[in-house]
Amino acid sequence: MLRSLGVVVLALLTFPIVGAAQEVSLALLQPSLANGGLPELGTAQPAAIAAAPMAMSFETAAARTAPPVKHGFWDRENTFLFATSAALNAADFVVTRDNLRGGGRELNPVTSLFSGSTAGLAVNFAGETAGVVGLSYAFHKMGHHKLERLVSMVNIGSSAAAVSFDLAHR
Repeated sequence: MLRSLGVVVLALLTFPIVGAAQEVSLALLQPSLANGGLPELGTAQPAAIAAAPMAMSFETAAARTAPPVKHGFWDRENTFLFATSAALNAADFVVTRDNLRGGGRELNPVTSLFSGSTAGLAVNFAGETAGVVGLSYAFHKMGHHKLERLVSMVNIGSSAAAVSFDLAHR
């Protein structure tokens, strides 16, 4: 047991050293900024020439990881997500109101503040929908486009779960 542990520790300690020994210097891959990024004739060093194929693979990898294309806020995907979110919030409102009228109680502590009247409950769910759109817009303006869509998806999931729970406990 102790012997195999020593072998594992020795292997873990040597892997970073082996990886560092095979590292390609990024300085060799950077073209000079003089002459518009083209190396001057007759000044190329043998190591730079040998690293040229590697430089091309780095450039193609960088081209593959280009920044995402900017999109409008009200594009097709966001419109679908907001409409789905609004529909599920409306369904949650209707089912919650029916359960409260039938003697049930609200389990969500935030929504329970508004559950005294139908108008209060409607304001809660309309505010939830507006909050989703507003938070998505804030993420859109900051350039966090994945988070922009994730806000709607999380709301859709939570509203669908709430509607399912309410329907199961009628």
